[in-house]
Amino acid sequence: MIETLNGTILVGNEHGRYIRGKVIVAADSLPMAEESMEKDDLVILGDRESMQKCALKHNASCLIICGGTQVSKQILSEAQDKECVIISTPYDPFTVSRLIMQSMPIKQFMRTKNLKKFDIEDYVDDVREVMSKARHRDFPILDHDGCYIGMISRRNLLNMQKKRIVLVDHNERQQAVHGIDNADILGIIDHHKIGSLETPVPVMFRNQPVGCTSTIIYQMYMEKGVKITKPIAGLLCSAIISDTLLFRSPTCTELDKQAAEKLAEIAGIDMERHANEMFRAGSNFQSKSAEEICYQDFKTFTAGEILFGVSQISAMSREELDEVKERVLPYQATIMEERKLNMVFIMLTDILNESTELICLGKGADEAVEKAFYKQKINDGFRLRGVVSRKKQLIPELLDAIANQ
Repeated sequence: MIETLNGTILVGNEHGRYIRGKVIVAADSLPMAEESMEKDDLVILGDRESMQKCALKHNASCLIICGGTQVSKQILSEAQDKECVIISTPYDPFTVSRLIMQSMPIKQFMRTKNLKKFDIEDYVDDVREVMSKARHRDFPILDHDGCYIGMISRRNLLNMQKKRIVLVDHNERQQAVHGIDNADILGIIDHHKIGSLETPVPVMFRNQPVGCTSTIIYQMYMEKGVKITKPIAGLLCSAIISDTLLFRSPTCTELDKQAAEKLAEIAGIDMERHANEMFRAGSNFQSKSAEEICYQDFKTFTAGEILFGVSQISAMSREELDEVKERVLPYQATIMEERKLNMVFIMLTDILNESTELICLGKGADEAVEKAFYKQKINDGFRLRGVVSRKKQLIPELLDAIANQ
C-alpha cells in the first residue's frame, strides 16, 4: 500500500499485512462514522483529529491520512500503543480508495493449478469453445516444451484471419483437412468427380478427366511459362506414375503419358526403373502398422445417407498382398469406429497382374459388391480382374449399387 499510495509510514510495521476488516472512507459525521467502524478496519480519513481518535477507539488496524496532513504526537503515540499502522499520503480520499484496491499483491489472484491454457497447435474452434465457457480475459499459450510464449484473448479471435487454401486432388468435404469450414477456399484443382463441396463465392475450379492431378499442374506450369525445376519435375512425374500405375490404369490418358515423358526428361529419370523402385518401396509393409497401411491411401465417399471409406493398397505380387491382408482384415472394424463409417472397403491391388481383391465390412457391404460386380465372395474377399482404378472402376459402381439397395 505504501508503494501504491506513494505514502510514508508514520507508525507501525511496514511488513505487516492487512488481512481482516473492511475499507472505510470516514468522510461523514462523527456519529455515522462510529456506527460503521469495527475492529481491524482500514480507515481512510483527513485532518480531523476527532475522527482519527474515533478510529483508534474502535481498534482500526490501519489509518490512511490523506492530503499529506500532519498527525499529532498524541495520535501517533496512541496508535503505537494499539499497534495500529498510520500511513500518510499526498492523495485525496477518492484517489486513495481507488488505489487501495490496486495495491493487492498479484499472487493473491493467481492460480498455479488447473490453469486454462492453449498449445500452439490447438485449433481455433477448440480455443473458441473453451473461451466461451471461461470468464478470463486472456489465456496463456505454450510452445512444444510447455514454455510460455504469449497470450490470446477474445479480441484476437474476432480479428483472426481465415486460412487461405487451394484444394488439390480432391473436392469433397469428407476428404478435406480439418477445419475446412473456417477457411477461405481460393481454388480447386482436381481430376475426380465433382462432389458436394460448396463455396460462398465463385472460385477458380479446374477439373479435367485425366489420370493424375499432376498432369493438370504440369499444364499450368506450361501455360504460365514457369520453369519446372528438377525436384518438382521428379515429384510430378512420380505422382503420374503412381496414379496411373505406369499407364496401366484405365484412367490414364495420352495427356498423362506426354506430361510424364517431359517431366522424366527434366528430372533425368528412367520411368520404368523409377516405377519399379517406387512400387517396391510402397509395398514394403514390414515396418508399417496396420493403421499406416490402411490410411496411406484412404478416401471417404457418400451415397445418400451412407458414408463409406475406401483404402487402396498396391503391391508388385500376390504374395505380398496375401500377407498384408491378414494384418488389415481385423483393422477394418477400427476404421469404421474411428471414422464413423457405415461401410469400409479395402482394395488389394496387384499391379503387375492388373487385378484387385476387395475386402469389406459393414451392413450391406457384401451385397453392394455383389450387385456392382456380379461376383461371389471367396475367402473373405471379392476377386475383381482388370480392376485397378478406385476412381474410375470401383467408386462409380459402388455408389450406384449402394444408392439402389
